[in-house]
Amino acid sequence: MTRYLAPMSEHRFVPRVDPRPDDRAWPVATRPRAAGIVLTGEWVELRPATPADAAELRIALQDGRIWAHIAGGPLPDDEAAREWIVDVLSRGWLPWIIRLHREVSGIEAGSVVGWSSFLDIAEADARLEIGNTAYDPQVWGSVVNPECKLLLLTYAFETLGMGRVQLKTDVRNQRSQEAIARLGATFEGVLRRYQRRVDGTVRDTVMFSILADEWPEVRAGLRGRIASFNRVD
Repeated sequence: MTRYLAPMSEHRFVPRVDPRPDDRAWPVATRPRAAGIVLTGEWVELRPATPADAAELRIALQDGRIWAHIAGGPLPDDEAAREWIVDVLSRGWLPWIIRLHREVSGIEAGSVVGWSSFLDIAEADARLEIGNTAYDPQVWGSVVNPECKLLLLTYAFETLGMGRVQLKTDVRNQRSQEAIARLGATFEGVLRRYQRRVDGTVRDTVMFSILADEWPEVRAGLRGRIASFNRVD
């Protein structure tokens, strides 16, 4: 039996080279603890979510557009919202409730407008992921996302000692891809057929990251964006 051998491609894979051959040892990061943490900005406040937040979270996330690329909803009632929070906590994630300090897009101060989570927390490797983020569509494109990310990234890099924070999204979610890129995160590639969607299809996942040595520049960019909202206000 003759075995067919495909001709060698003219464009052979070039192995990647370590960009940090003289890298120093990185300390083990601290695992975030929910007790007593409050992250406060000019526009929003973040605190760890509990099942008691179910009713306010359900109201904030009742628009069906929110769930186009996020598993877990829509949330038909407060009990479903409570079960969703309990499920997320059971995975070892740290979800954050997002509450407005100031009125944004006609939503009054004090209102819950969404949540976001720390997930895939690996303190030994000094990395975590920010994801499972969902906002009331009324605050899409507002100051809320940049300030939330500023608060979460500051806590991850400057308090917990993380060396890497990653963010990923469905390849079909172009709005999310653009929002992550605007944060200053670096596009790393596409993980093909990575994760099952609610409808049973398996999505390609677009991966971004921010490293500790990139954080000062990213932080400055986020502060500049927030300042521009303050000038408009």
